[in-house]
Amino acid sequence: MENLVIMRSISKSPLTTQSKQESQSEFSQKPIKSSISFSKNPLPKFIDSHLDSLCKNGSLNDAVTVLDSVAQQGSKVTPRTYMNLLQSCIDTNSINMGRKFHARISVVQEKSPVIETKLVSMYAKCGYLRDARKVFDEMSERSLFTWSAMIGACCREKRWKEVVELYYMMMKDNVLPDGFLLPKILQAVGNCRDVKTGELLHSFVVRCGMGSSPRVNNSILAVYSKCGKSSLARRFFESMDERDIVAWNAMMSGYCLKGEVEEAHRLFDAMCEEGIEPGLVTWNILIAGYNQKGQCDVAMNLMKKMVSFGVSPDVVAWTAMISGFAQNNRNGQALDLYKEMILAGVEPNGVTITSALSACASLKVLNMGLGIHSLAVKMGFVNDVLVGNSLIDMYSKCGQLAAAQLVFDLMSEKDLYTWNSMIGGYCQAGYCGKAYVLFTKMQKSQVQPNVVTWNTMISGYIQSGDEDQAMDLFHRMEKEGEIKRDNASWNSLIAGFMQIRKKDKALGIFRQMQSFCISPNPVTILSMLPACASLVALKKVKEIHGCVLRRNLVSVLSISNSLIDTYAKSGKIEYSRAIFDRIPSKDFITVNSMITGYVLHGCSDSALGLLNQMRELGLKPNRGTLVNIILAHSLAGMVDEGRQVFSSMTEDFQIIPASEHYAAMVDLYGRSGRLKEAIELIDNMPIKPQSSVWYALLTACRNHGNSDLAIRARESLLDLEPWNSSIHQSILQSYAMHGKYEDAPKVKKLEKRNEVQKPKGQSWIEVNNTVHSFVAGDQSASYSDLFSWVERISMEAKVHDLHCGCCIEEEEEEEKEAIVGIHSEKLALAFAIIRSPSAPQSIRIVKNLRTCADCHRMAKYISAKHGCEIYLSDSNFFHHFKSGCCSCGDYW
Repeated sequence: MENLVIMRSISKSPLTTQSKQESQSEFSQKPIKSSISFSKNPLPKFIDSHLDSLCKNGSLNDAVTVLDSVAQQGSKVTPRTYMNLLQSCIDTNSINMGRKFHARISVVQEKSPVIETKLVSMYAKCGYLRDARKVFDEMSERSLFTWSAMIGACCREKRWKEVVELYYMMMKDNVLPDGFLLPKILQAVGNCRDVKTGELLHSFVVRCGMGSSPRVNNSILAVYSKCGKSSLARRFFESMDERDIVAWNAMMSGYCLKGEVEEAHRLFDAMCEEGIEPGLVTWNILIAGYNQKGQCDVAMNLMKKMVSFGVSPDVVAWTAMISGFAQNNRNGQALDLYKEMILAGVEPNGVTITSALSACASLKVLNMGLGIHSLAVKMGFVNDVLVGNSLIDMYSKCGQLAAAQLVFDLMSEKDLYTWNSMIGGYCQAGYCGKAYVLFTKMQKSQVQPNVVTWNTMISGYIQSGDEDQAMDLFHRMEKEGEIKRDNASWNSLIAGFMQIRKKDKALGIFRQMQSFCISPNPVTILSMLPACASLVALKKVKEIHGCVLRRNLVSVLSISNSLIDTYAKSGKIEYSRAIFDRIPSKDFITVNSMITGYVLHGCSDSALGLLNQMRELGLKPNRGTLVNIILAHSLAGMVDEGRQVFSSMTEDFQIIPASEHYAAMVDLYGRSGRLKEAIELIDNMPIKPQSSVWYALLTACRNHGNSDLAIRARESLLDLEPWNSSIHQSILQSYAMHGKYEDAPKVKKLEKRNEVQKPKGQSWIEVNNTVHSFVAGDQSASYSDLFSWVERISMEAKVHDLHCGCCIEEEEEEEKEAIVGIHSEKLALAFAIIRSPSAPQSIRIVKNLRTCADCHRMAKYISAKHGCEIYLSDSNFFHHFKSGCCSCGDYW
């Protein structure tokens, strides 16, 4: 100890036992800095030994003090000691001490790549990858161990792209990966789906003779599988000399990723035949694969089979099942499985909690959601961003926005979905003001709004009726937010305008969208087509149909189904049939749309023929199908057959008749004049008759002259629809006609209370690509030539119609022409005949009220006299006049 100088005054004579003890006591009690110092010629072994002792005792702060004393004395420590200090920082996860040791790297005898590699490892393992990369980038020389430390750190953080970049940098430095590092690089390549780099590494393995390593081979196989190169993977798999369970799992996982789960199952069977017993991971791969394919029942059977093999399902298997059911809209079963998993004693993970909460949100089962939230708190999952997002979504959809906001506020880390979920919750509930406040806060946060955020705000405002604010956001989106508008941005406006019944504005946005060279997608088309389901919008339908053909969207079944429906409502049932016949694989919506179209056009035989085709296709009729089939029997006068369909609904199709089915039955009886059976059916209904039932009865009474039942139907409708001006007017007319003046004041009082305004008859017609509007009693001088023509044709039609006056109360929805003037549809007809440059082959008119008998008679007469087809859609029926006849059979 000749070079050790004690800082206190010590006699040159040898120490006595007592003085030695005192000296040792003082040494142990005082700080190291005040106890010892080092001469310019240190004894590294003593220093190293003392630092090692401090490391073992966890006295890293004292070690820093020693290093400072070493530096002051100009001494050095060995690399081994310094590395031990860094290892202590790794063991204790102490990044602060690691930074202090890094700052004192100058005390090392020799700064080497080994020391710097240890620094990289220290930073990486303490979770500070950026600092590790900084040290790595500043190194002048990197060994294989350095690259392994950096690549291993990136792998732990799942920064796969960075691993691939590091691999190429490593190759430029002429450092080759070994059998330990190669699997890590291959794992990153597979997760990046970088098949070219995978092939390059495969070639390297072959050249370097590392093909005998099962770990390396399994990693290559995993790359091909993850990249979807199943043929390459299969070829490599079959060439392997040794195939362990990891190799089989990689192959099965690859097939499942491509959706070829049946092929994965065949591999599973082959593996069992080779005597390799499937493990938990193998079962989980198959179970997850079937769930992702939507075959949840098959997956459930696999899990039961797994138990029979003596393998207990773990949280991964349970979670795959719960997620599968939730994602395939079988939310009730998902929650049942969740409860079963808890009872089985399997602890859920964050994904399980997220999936279960998603099911609760879909079903709006708040109590279950509260229970899952409580469990998430106990298990420490509330700080998980995915769980927090799911909680916000669940509470929002259950109408508990205050609870959703509380979860949002308590989340320490918020991602884009967190903000969007909360903003979306407020928008869906109609609280656009609160959503906007949050939107503004988001703009000032670290997470900036994306296109989904802007679209959500736009959709929320327009659905709330605030189209000005929606349009303002739409225009600010690219200027202020620097976010390029996508299809969903335009679709939000189109769907919003459709929802608030502003079809013309929706069409305007659609055209503007195309002028900006934004290609409409299926959502756009499906939003637009209902806006064009009108007789005066046929050219718009054709325009959209052309867009569908140009964008190759005709193969989208939902679009073809919508085109069938739209063309039928636009008066082109033959176009509907042409589209129907071209659809290779029809679903029940396809057939239902066509049947509905035929019933609308009065083509009962064609509608009933499609019922047989539906059976041949193996499609089961649903509620809508049966309504239209009963109506088709009604049109054909087949009362007994229609009654048989109604009677067999529950037994044959497991469908309990609803109000719309009873309305169809009243139409069936009423059209045939069997009013007694119709009212008996209504009186014996197990459910309260809705408006559609009473309207069906009213139509029957009007056509068959039953005044008493007509008044009862109107009074029932008045109770259901006190706001309906047509009912108010028609019932007052009925009371006046039948001398029931004492009841009129009650209706007038109700009318005054509901501020009901009498509607004016209005019709629309398209002539020369322009839609013209006419109002009943229009006295415009520009239409003077129409008036005389209408009077003359009306008189001719009355003379021609031998059955004139067969209906009671002809103008019950619209006042008589003697009061309001010429009805709007007559003016529209006159305009089409007189003002068209050539004799029109077809005339299309839309009216807001029910057409009267006189106007109906005149349309029949004009269709015969001028040889044209007239399509008239009123508030009650669709009329197709041809050769003096109407598709309604004079029953409307």
